[in-house]
Amino acid sequence: MRMTGAGLAALALGALVPAASAASLSKEADINKALFEISVADEIRKNCDSIGARIFAALGRMNALKNEAQSRGYSEAEIEAYVSDKEEKRKMRARADAYIRAQGAAPNDGPSLCALGRDEIAKQSRIGSLLYAR
Repeated sequence: MRMTGAGLAALALGALVPAASAASLSKEADINKALFEISVADEIRKNCDSIGARIFAALGRMNALKNEAQSRGYSEAEIEAYVSDKEEKRKMRARADAYIRAQGAAPNDGPSLCALGRDEIAKQSRIGSLLYAR
């Protein structure tokens, strides 16, 4: 079987450029940072009755992240596999819990998460932009 020059070039390029995969999404630092921020905001709003979520802001951010991942070559199935992966969820939860503790709050502790949420809102952080005080 003979391969044309174009076929050989395509094969060589395919070998040099790794295909996007759900596993490689974990290496996308900016996307994961944004997912982390959403995760922390979600933890705060779930445990603090005096703070609500800016649902449309969170959905908008999630859609932007999905669009960004797709523009980098990830398929919808790869994105869904990544965000649904139990191990990746566990890692994200551990990162969020570590951040919460580093800020002087405790995961699942309503009063300390309320204080953290109010601080994030006051700082106008990316986490705080997903929350509002009721």
